[in-house]
Amino acid sequence: MTEKALVLFSGGQDSTTCLVWALEKYDYVETIGFDYGQRHSIEMECRLRTLSELKQRFPSWTKRLGKDQVINLGFISEISETALTSDTEIKMLGNGLPSTFIPGRNLFFLSVSAAVAYRAGIDALVGGMCETDYSGYPDCRDEFVKSAQMTIQKAMDSELIVETPLMWLDKAQTWELSDELGGQSLVELIVEETHTCYRGDRSVRHEWGYGCDDCFACEIRAKGWRSYHSSKVST
Repeated sequence: MTEKALVLFSGGQDSTTCLVWALEKYDYVETIGFDYGQRHSIEMECRLRTLSELKQRFPSWTKRLGKDQVINLGFISEISETALTSDTEIKMLGNGLPSTFIPGRNLFFLSVSAAVAYRAGIDALVGGMCETDYSGYPDCRDEFVKSAQMTIQKAMDSELIVETPLMWLDKAQTWELSDELGGQSLVELIVEETHTCYRGDRSVRHEWGYGCDDCFACEIRAKGWRSYHSSKVST
């Protein structure tokens, strides 16, 4: 039986690493993205360029890579005004969460992805949720993912699983995993093409990629790169 996976693919560093991880593990892989009223369109542009580059640089993976689709979830921006869906300041809030937190986002993503996977006869969802280096989002925690998986299985009477290969990795280890999976060619692709910056800034190219170098996403990406790169130099 062919094992199939559906990767939640945003075009960022984490989801790109997860996509390659899935291509190594599964016989057939599809990708899904979400347009939820992001404050910038760069993320959606980068995901297409990243997919194109993956196909060109790694033809062996291309044979396993199926269709890509984008689902419109614009209602998310209508029910929650955050720094990722409106032009508001990126800062820590009184509840201890950053203003970039979108309530229910991963819950919506997983529910919709599960419905798509069910229709397509896909065995697993793969997402880049991580609670080691993250912004404190409660819907990135392992506890949430396991709960969501159980709910999906009961709701659809299926054995669909949710894979989170980055859950216990810090950002340096995520860079290392990319290197292990695709060598420096993949690392270079992630640096050049993926997008993680909350502000959508691609005006400056840093050694770790493009970004404002000030938001939390850029900070942990840069910190992880420095740790990963220093370990490569020392060896």
